Amino acid sequence: MRQEKATRKTSLTPELIVKAALRIADEEADLDRLTVRRLAADLNVGAMTLYSYFRSREEILDAMADHVLGQLRLPDEPDSGPADALRAVAYALLAMMREHPSAARLLATRVTDSQEALRGAMEAVLRRFVDAGIPGPLAVRCYGFLITYAIGFVSYQTPRSWGREDDADVAEIRRQRVHFYSGLPIDDFPLVVGLAEHVATLPGDEQFAAGVEAYIDSTLRLVERDATGS
Repeated sequence: MRQEKATRKTSLTPELIVKAALRIADEEADLDRLTVRRLAADLNVGAMTLYSYFRSREEILDAMADHVLGQLRLPDEPDSGPADALRAVAYALLAMMREHPSAARLLATRVTDSQEALRGAMEAVLRRFVDAGIPGPLAVRCYGFLITYAIGFVSYQTPRSWGREDDADVAEIRRQRVHFYSGLPIDDFPLVVGLAEHVATLPGDEQFAAGVEAYIDSTLRLVERDATGS
């Protein structure tokens, strides 16, 4: 055991610590359960060892947010115009946050100064928009909307498992949710009861798509207005 612990210490790196922290946070789906002591135990080192890499738990959380943002992957296919660029970014952000379920809360509570994170998750996105024909100031607004929309949607969907289409049991879970809404007192909830099947789709991927398409429509009107000067 001592030999194993010593070996782990010599191979420890900030990146290894951050990846372990993300794994724990994703598995627990609760950042509050990610403590320095828990992380140290998972890495088989003493807590003080981690403090030689990060001065506090807050620094670890900041590094986790930076790592997630820096891993944003945009499609390689060229965009045919603003609509394609907006969709590409919207779904890339959604995929990034789904890969790390803890990302939504991380990004909602941290501010990044990491150049790597800013390059991958902001500069690259703005470049994508501008190259697709979206004026710079509007591109910034598009970035702000899409990242906050993705954070909000994933935060809403994550605890509502009947919304995830990639869940093998989603049909049964959604059926149970429809049954719950349908069973509410109709005098108090006439609309929820009557629209139970639709209410159950609120955390579904189709809801995310509807929001993205509505935003694309409004953005295209702004792009056209900017181009015509009207």
